[in-house]
Amino acid sequence: MPPRTSFRAVTEAVYLRQWGELSRHPAGHHKLPENVRVDLDRALEHGATAGDLLDRAFAHLGTPACHLLTATGRTVARTGDTTALGAREAREALTGARGTTLRIEADGTAFDTWYLHLPEEGRVPPRVLQEIGELLGRHRRREDRSRAGRGPAAARLLEAVGGPRADTGRLQRALASCGLAGRSSYTVLAATLRPDGDRAGEHGGADGVDDGVAALTEALGHLPSAAFAVAAGDGGEAVAVLAYEGDGTGTGGEARAGAAHEGDARAGNARAGAAHTGDASSAVLERLREVAQLIRSCRPESTWHVGLSDPVDASALNTALTQARYALAGARAMSPRSPRSPRSPRVARLSDLGGLAVLLAGVPASVRAVFRETVLGPLSKAGRGSGGMLLETLEVFLGHDCSWARTAEALHVHVNTVHYRVERIEALTGRDLSRLDDRVDLRAALLCR
Repeated sequence: MPPRTSFRAVTEAVYLRQWGELSRHPAGHHKLPENVRVDLDRALEHGATAGDLLDRAFAHLGTPACHLLTATGRTVARTGDTTALGAREAREALTGARGTTLRIEADGTAFDTWYLHLPEEGRVPPRVLQEIGELLGRHRRREDRSRAGRGPAAARLLEAVGGPRADTGRLQRALASCGLAGRSSYTVLAATLRPDGDRAGEHGGADGVDDGVAALTEALGHLPSAAFAVAAGDGGEAVAVLAYEGDGTGTGGEARAGAAHEGDARAGNARAGAAHTGDASSAVLERLREVAQLIRSCRPESTWHVGLSDPVDASALNTALTQARYALAGARAMSPRSPRSPRSPRVARLSDLGGLAVLLAGVPASVRAVFRETVLGPLSKAGRGSGGMLLETLEVFLGHDCSWARTAEALHVHVNTVHYRVERIEALTGRDLSRLDDRVDLRAALLCR
């Protein structure tokens, strides 16, 4: 099992499994009453939701507080009037020492595995909890089969969006098959989940792509009432088409309906729709930035990057896909290698990326690699482990606008040490950091890593 698995999780799993073994023998251990079990089986057959199953399963015990959570803290369901938990709070509850947590045995990834969490210990007999967990596992496997059945439709949508020529009829059919047709606007997202240190950006294998799709799907699940489709892209990234629920009009447009000319009213509706879509797009961006840390916590040795397009209508989805991939490349380029660097964009729109990052995102990887080696190669070969130190100093120094004092503070070293390192950097690279052109060269080389 993974080294990060807590001892409490191991003992709890063994304890619950032992109760399951004991229940196979004729004894008086607690277990679900027969009428409750029959009712749950019937509800499951009729397609009951996870929330309905939880309420039915725990009703005879007074409906104790219970949450059904994913590994990232997303609430799948909760009993009765149980207080809702924020994603970060739920994640802490899963990894904390209080309460009882049971992993639902079903096929899942590190991001969307289900956990049954009861904040009160001892409220539910272990065997009863085990049986409820088995029932939820059956429900989860049914949901997984249904989700797998929607996979080909999402793949066809991505093919239609990424086609060399716009085929309106094909695109509309693909959107309809995913339940996304007829929306006022869409955003395309491109994401990668790669092991730390994988700079090539083109590796990871089939398992890596599948995990990337699972990570993006789970992240979008944190958006309230989001309608989306996710599939694997040709470049090894996960791609999603997100549809906005509103019709793009609002009270602002209606208030202008009494304008002297009908054209004024139409213009008001258009402006209100643009404002509505812009607000929704910004909300998606901010929520994904919050969720990014939860995704990372499920796979600490990997880095998750996401690029978002601007909101577009259905006819411009091909352009939006290009924007999303461009923003993703920029987000990877802007991601610092030093934990002390002042900026760390992981989820970005094209408009969030400035200057060189946007330009370099469109440069072929082979060209970036040659330029990086030409400019920074001497630092990497400095020897005795000082290469990494000098690269970090250069990145932090440029990131702090070449301020000696702020760089020293960020690196927790004396200002004289910064002066000494910068002099070594200038000597090895042949660049003068007091000259703008040389600063640009070094900054661009860092962004090419």
